Amino acid sequence: MVGAVGLGCMSFAGFYGETDLATSHDTLDAARDHGVDFLDTALLYGMGKSEEVIGSYLKANPEHGFKIATKGGIETKPTRHFDNSEPSLRRALESSLKRLGVDYVDLYYIHRREADRPIEDVTQTLAKFIKEGKIGGIGYSEIAPNSLRRAHAVHPVMAVQSEYSLWTRQPEMGMIQTCAELDVAFVPFSPVARGMFADTFPEPETFADTDFRKAQPRFMGENFTANCAKLDRFRDFCTSRGWSPAGAAIAWTLDQGDHLIPIPGTRSRAHLEQLVDGDAIEFTDEDRAEIDRILPIGWAHGDRYSDAQIVGVERYC
Repeated sequence: MVGAVGLGCMSFAGFYGETDLATSHDTLDAARDHGVDFLDTALLYGMGKSEEVIGSYLKANPEHGFKIATKGGIETKPTRHFDNSEPSLRRALESSLKRLGVDYVDLYYIHRREADRPIEDVTQTLAKFIKEGKIGGIGYSEIAPNSLRRAHAVHPVMAVQSEYSLWTRQPEMGMIQTCAELDVAFVPFSPVARGMFADTFPEPETFADTDFRKAQPRFMGENFTANCAKLDRFRDFCTSRGWSPAGAAIAWTLDQGDHLIPIPGTRSRAHLEQLVDGDAIEFTDEDRAEIDRILPIGWAHGDRYSDAQIVGVERYC
């Protein structure tokens, strides 16, 4: 069991702009102050940088109380590809444990599924890691409901994570329901739409070449302009209710089911404090109807990923 809202730690590796160790550690301090006890990272985030940041914090704060999730299964050399074999996953896990400075993580995800390898075989590998005391539970990222059923039949899956927010709604087409049926946690990442639900909109013209959003169609040209216009109306609604847009976006994900644990990412204390406020927002039926009117399902302009970024995501509808 973890708190209602977790913390995605991709930002610690600079995916959305420059950061530094002191700022990242201050964000982790703020997480502890506000009862956020679930951290989500991955080997791929800065090729270990995010894990190193967390590991240095854990070393300095041995009574941290965090539950840690990390991910493996993506190889970057000689070119980016997916490898869910036991030798590859074992190397990835051991390297993650070393950077984190721990001998066990509470949850280990397959970051992207290797399509040609039966998911049953991969699940057996992860179950072996559980027996060895290296991980507490099995997770998968961006898989389809049918893949979850196949994996869960081999060994109980603890969690599935996918992008889910008021502008990315595909998991409503079966994944959220399947997780509820199988008693699997559903972990929405990017629940504040990669910064679009912040107090001010991102400025794509300022994105560094390393910014993850730079190649995403939703942040380009007419798509971005149309998305901002829609979200301006949502902001006005939130202001009328006394909510921050980010807090309301988090509250909306929590409102979709008791098994949802959103993991918004941030690298600043101030933003984190807005995000955790979402747990205190309670919607009326009128609020829900108004949100649906302002941001109806399918409203976002442009795809959430570029063609290159979406490789490995299982599409099921």
